Amino acid sequence: MNYRRNFVAGGCFFFTLVTAGRRPILTRMNSVAVLREAFRSVRARYPFRMDAVVILPDHLHCIWTLPEGDADFATRWRLIKTGFTRHCDPLLRGMASQRQAKRGEGGVWQHRYWEHTLRDADDYVRHVEYIHYNPVKHGYVGSAADWAWSSFHRYVGMGAYPPDWGGGCVDFEGVGRE
Repeated sequence: MNYRRNFVAGGCFFFTLVTAGRRPILTRMNSVAVLREAFRSVRARYPFRMDAVVILPDHLHCIWTLPEGDADFATRWRLIKTGFTRHCDPLLRGMASQRQAKRGEGGVWQHRYWEHTLRDADDYVRHVEYIHYNPVKHGYVGSAADWAWSSFHRYVGMGAYPPDWGGGCVDFEGVGRE
C-alpha cells in the first residue's frame, strides 16, 4: 500500500498512535506522566495546539492544530515517541524486532501512526466526540467522565459537554481507525 500523508500547513489533524504489539503500557500514572512530559517538551520546541486527547492502555487519539505555515507533524511525532521511549520504565520497552532495532526504535510504539486531515467543523466535532467516547467504546468505563486521561474534563469545564455526556451509545460512523 502506498500511503501518502496529507501535509497541510496550519492544518488540523486527528491521530491514532498505537503501542507495539498493542501492549497495555500506558496503564500506570508514571507512564502517562512520561508521555505528557514528552508532549510538553516537543510543544516547547515545535508548537501545536492539542485540541483533544485520550490516552488508553495500548493507544491514544488526539487532535492537533499546527501553526500557520507549518505542516510538520511527522517530526513532532518522532520526537514524542523517542522522548517517551528514552524516559519510560525500561521494562516497558520490550524486545525490539530486528527491523525496529535497525531503525533505532525501542519496541514501544508501532512504527506508523494513523493521521486524518479534518475537513470541516462537522468532521472536527465528530472526531472530538470519538476521542472522548473511546474509553466507553472499549469498555474501560461506563461514562466519558469516568476516564481520567482525557481532555473530556476540559471540555466539560468550558461548557461544551454536560458532565454526564457519553454514558450511553454514540454513533461515530466513519470516524477513527484503530
